Amino acid sequence: MYRPACCGGLVAVFVLLAACSKPESSRMTYPETKKIDHVDTYHGVSVPDPYRWLEDDRSPETAAWVEAQNAVTFAHLETIPFRAALTARLEQLFDYPKFSEPVRRGTTYFFSKNDGLQNQAVLYRQQGLDGAPEVLLDPNTLSPDGTTRLGVFSVSKDGALAIYGLSQGGSDWLEYRVLDVATRQPLGDVVEWVKVSGAAWAGKGFFYSRYPASDKGKDLSAKNVDHQVFYHRIGTPQSADELVYRDAANPERFHTLEVTEDERFAILTVSDRGKGKQGNAVFYRDLASKDTSFKPLVAEIGDDTFTVVDNVGDTFLVQTDHQAPNGRVFLFDPKRPAERHWKDVLPERAEPLDGVATGGGKIFANYLKDVTSRAYVFDLTGKQEREIALPGPGAVTGLGGRSDDAQVFYTYTSFNYPPTIFRYDVASGQSTVFRSVDIPGFASDAYEVNQVFVTSKDGTTVPVFLTYKKGLQLNGQNPTLIYGYGGFNITTAPAFSALRIALLEQGFVYASVNLRGGAEYGEAWHLAGTKLQKQNVFDDFIAAAEWLIESKYTSTPRLGMTGGSNGGLLVGAVMNQRPDLFAVAVPQVGVMDMLRFHTFTIGWNWIADYGSSDNADEFKALYAYSPLHNLKAGTKYPPTLVTTADHDDRVVPAHSFKYAATLQERQGGTAPVLIRIDTKSGHGASNTKKQIESTADVYAFVMYHLGVTPKL
Repeated sequence: MYRPACCGGLVAVFVLLAACSKPESSRMTYPETKKIDHVDTYHGVSVPDPYRWLEDDRSPETAAWVEAQNAVTFAHLETIPFRAALTARLEQLFDYPKFSEPVRRGTTYFFSKNDGLQNQAVLYRQQGLDGAPEVLLDPNTLSPDGTTRLGVFSVSKDGALAIYGLSQGGSDWLEYRVLDVATRQPLGDVVEWVKVSGAAWAGKGFFYSRYPASDKGKDLSAKNVDHQVFYHRIGTPQSADELVYRDAANPERFHTLEVTEDERFAILTVSDRGKGKQGNAVFYRDLASKDTSFKPLVAEIGDDTFTVVDNVGDTFLVQTDHQAPNGRVFLFDPKRPAERHWKDVLPERAEPLDGVATGGGKIFANYLKDVTSRAYVFDLTGKQEREIALPGPGAVTGLGGRSDDAQVFYTYTSFNYPPTIFRYDVASGQSTVFRSVDIPGFASDAYEVNQVFVTSKDGTTVPVFLTYKKGLQLNGQNPTLIYGYGGFNITTAPAFSALRIALLEQGFVYASVNLRGGAEYGEAWHLAGTKLQKQNVFDDFIAAAEWLIESKYTSTPRLGMTGGSNGGLLVGAVMNQRPDLFAVAVPQVGVMDMLRFHTFTIGWNWIADYGSSDNADEFKALYAYSPLHNLKAGTKYPPTLVTTADHDDRVVPAHSFKYAATLQERQGGTAPVLIRIDTKSGHGASNTKKQIESTADVYAFVMYHLGVTPKL
């Protein structure tokens, strides 16, 4: 959760078993988890933490506990009779080519492609859009198990060199290397300790951000502090890199640097979310000048965000929510820096501004209308030229490029519309399909997408997207999986998943809820789901679940819920508050200890959304919903599958470890509560094989405990 963070022509049918859910004859036996006498005191409140020892991911005791828990979990999963067939079906569905949008340097285009089931996408280059693609870099050759992932790829202005960042086993830590594009061979440059960083070319080197080297710096229990910006000159050792920016007095800040396309300006962005501030400061430096100082565009960090979109000569196009909760774009002139001289280029609209980019001498802006994209083209002064016609209600990404591009590319998708890359001709304003995909055994017109609006506890209207087979009967018997996120100003957009077809073709209803805390309706919507208002997010989700039942889409015995990261927190909190409402729960890589999240790796970055237990009022709110601290002994919780991974250095696995141990201890019913701990994976699956395996286990668990037996 950075914020400076898815053949066969088989005809599948489903059979609903007579029982409402899979019966469990007796309470499952779990590995013994020792308890220690550890108590923390927060503002006069004593809070026991008996499983604190599980925070040490490197201890032999924790390793033994992980092994024992996985043994119980996989023993249960192996009893599900259709698990192997479901895995095979997911492999069929996922076996289709996946492309990225092309990026141009001169006459050369760069793009990535996964043939279908490759563990990692492969980087290609080709001359012109009609040239023959050739492999530039294949990450699949870099590790025997396919868990070395490409995290960053940045091509120099002349297209001669490229920076690529490698992640091992799903970690957020990156190691930068430099590739000679002509020979396709790596140079000797190696840059380590990179995290929360881009790679910004300038002259004969590039800017990047990193943390200091430390024996404990990559431990999951270690705090990541003192983020610094460096400049690396090609052909020199990292020890010779120039320190460009450091703020030792404020170690819990992110410092990231980008360079404008013309390499004229370096743009430094500074955020201080560890102090609870939503916004950022921005500074600029003229790289053509002998003056190496950074001058302020916005000097002080508050709760407003500022992003430099591009420079227009000596001025900057800046996107902000300052005095505009739905977002606007203004022109900043360094010669007249006072706020009273900021000239609106794209004034605030009734719809929130979802993204802005430039390309081909134009401004491209994506607005949201009830969570679906509306894409517009403007000249550089802000005069609207046209709206780009989209295939229907869905989501657009991309739309941007180089200033001299004659065409730009964007991707359109929706729940029943596979990601399709379009080519937009800047001169004519026409869009044409550039690359489409064919999903084995999937017919888009066999499924409906229906947006409904439900009323939350406080009267707020909340959008919900429903996807299901055409001809659905509202009889309360449809197996349903409800998903939500609700945080960090992130929009839960209508997006396609080939793996999700395995649910839909079995008669599932998939419900995606647009909760407060996201960006669906601008900054006001976001703030309404943060800090002392976080309970709104859970109320929204509960209201959507209740509406599905009241409207006869499903019933409690047929209703499962899932969410990941901040969405894992959502599932944990909602299950505590309404264990009676759901028949199965899958909290994935969740933030479960709301009193200590800020003490691990970059968890302090989330204080801006969650608040902190160091603050008395925020502690009270956090303690009231924290998934770990609100599990009640004797409560009958639904079948639960907690998922995490050993290399998750964003939401560290200790969250899920302590939560699962407590849930097993306090489960008052006989339903299984299990934890699946992946290896050599991080906050997401580290390769295709692991993604399919983990999805198969989640889907099998959900189907089994909703009483659905797929005929595969």
